[in-house]
Amino acid sequence: MPFALAPGSLLAVILVDAERLSASRPNRPLFAELSLTVATGDRLGIVGINGCGKSTLLRLLVGEDTAESGVVRRGRGARIGWLPQEPVLPSGPVRTAIGHGWEAEAMLDRFGMTPLADADTTTLSGGQRKRVALTRLLAGEHDLLVLDEPTNHLDLDAIAFLEERLATFPGGLMLVTHDRHVLDRVTNRVLELDRGRGYLHVPEGRHAGSGYAAYLAGRAEREEQAVNAEQTRKNLARRELAWLRRGAPARTSKPKARIASATAIVEGRAEAAARPGSLNLGLGTTRLGSKGIELAGVSFSWPDGSSVLRNVDHLLEPGDRLGVVGANGTGKSTLLDLISGRLTPTTGRIDRGATVKIGYYDQLGRHLDLSQRVREAIAGPHQAEPSREQVVLMERFWFDGDAQFAPISTLSGGERRRLQLLLTLVEQPNVLLLDEPTNDLDLDTLRALEDFCEGWPGALVVVSHDRTFLELTVDEVIALDGNGAAREVRGGVSGWLAERARRSNTSGPLTAQPGRPGEASTVDEAIPSTATVPRRASRTPSTLRRLIGQAERDLADASARRDTLITDLAGVGGDHVRLAQVSAALTSAHERVAAAEEHWMNLAGEAEGLGLEV
Repeated sequence: MPFALAPGSLLAVILVDAERLSASRPNRPLFAELSLTVATGDRLGIVGINGCGKSTLLRLLVGEDTAESGVVRRGRGARIGWLPQEPVLPSGPVRTAIGHGWEAEAMLDRFGMTPLADADTTTLSGGQRKRVALTRLLAGEHDLLVLDEPTNHLDLDAIAFLEERLATFPGGLMLVTHDRHVLDRVTNRVLELDRGRGYLHVPEGRHAGSGYAAYLAGRAEREEQAVNAEQTRKNLARRELAWLRRGAPARTSKPKARIASATAIVEGRAEAAARPGSLNLGLGTTRLGSKGIELAGVSFSWPDGSSVLRNVDHLLEPGDRLGVVGANGTGKSTLLDLISGRLTPTTGRIDRGATVKIGYYDQLGRHLDLSQRVREAIAGPHQAEPSREQVVLMERFWFDGDAQFAPISTLSGGERRRLQLLLTLVEQPNVLLLDEPTNDLDLDTLRALEDFCEGWPGALVVVSHDRTFLELTVDEVIALDGNGAAREVRGGVSGWLAERARRSNTSGPLTAQPGRPGEASTVDEAIPSTATVPRRASRTPSTLRRLIGQAERDLADASARRDTLITDLAGVGGDHVRLAQVSAALTSAHERVAAAEEHWMNLAGEAEGLGLEV
């Protein structure tokens, strides 16, 4: 279905014009007859399920690949900046790779890579290469930026900076991203790839300016129309069947055209869904006893003596939903490695309950043999073919039919991540560690994973740069400061973001945080105060009961602390210094009690709305 993007103004210059593009993989069509035009001022987000051809389309538009049919025309002299998912850098020092000039140096600092300016690019991790490639790209002069998953491996600070940069970029922009904040902030149109066709969503009315909001509204409307159309077809089929069943004498005089029409209606089918049913991640879990995982005085240093974590105490109990936040290089992945047992604390101890069974979905994912087929990876080394139960699981994870026989090398990045997630959950853990789980996953899979985490019966620990995902999956947050300390943040993710926004108003020069070997560093830069985080829409009854129980314990602790300070205040006597100290602490204690009471009342009101007894 051809379409064109209207230029942003009368002076807009066409940068890329694609006409009737078609592409496919072995045994799998991607899209056909796809046409679009991108001009100066267009800010196009591209969305769709994993494997629908988003990255393929970008490669065709920038000239990395050639379409099976169709033509791509690029504006004469148009300077196109291209960032693939896995960027390739020239060998040599980082400083040389990014080019010369103050802007490149400043950009490198904003991405927290100044400490590695003299490192050879061949020694960088994937996240570090992404930062250098972004620096190289954004510091250059381009008319059109084409970005494939630019936020992968970036922390919240770096994403906030990238978001600001893209929002003010004067040229054309095309990007594939799963980050809903970025889509909402920087796009003014969204192209949705769905079952081989393209749907362009343009903001109108109250959605003006937000391409992502227009996409959500347009997709919901299209799905509603499909439901209505199928109901209409069924009603017509019933009427035509009744007409045909009036008997042979009546039918002999009926026009043959109407009989053919009736047959077509009756035999018609609604369009097959892009994926069969919804993603079902509930594969079961082994029971987690009363004891989870306890970290007591845990510290960790690398062999070179660099300290990452110091004296960390935390008790992870059944039902906990813990988010871990902090800049890259502050030790988030290291903390998960310690909890999982991959690393051993330098000092301190980690006690794991006898029933604890850990599932770890890390940034790199399980090693996948690209020469294997999906079925072979699921069956494992001890089976020639997957069992019937494993086949069912593959289907529940949207690996059905031909997808089960697809070589892993032909899977998209998101499909490989979904396969790795399946391999993690199939072991039925009761403590789930998710390290940057949103990388490469499409929006539908992200929503399914969020729903799964909502009802997960075990303990959950999440490290993520995705603000929306964190807000929807975790109840409490600990922040790592880069100096080894870990502290609980009041107000969860929203509280942490607000805290960093306040710091941005009084922050001094940016300072680089040291990274672990193989990890990126970052600047200690605040999230813009304009960032917004949507709240959870609804909770399950079991989650509400757990949260209310925790709120009651928090309120009891706060009240006990307040009562103790009241007693202390009565015994201070004439010590004015001590009187001021206790009075200040008592004021804070009163505020904590008030906040705890308000939190409990909000939860109680939510429970009452669901008919639950509190």
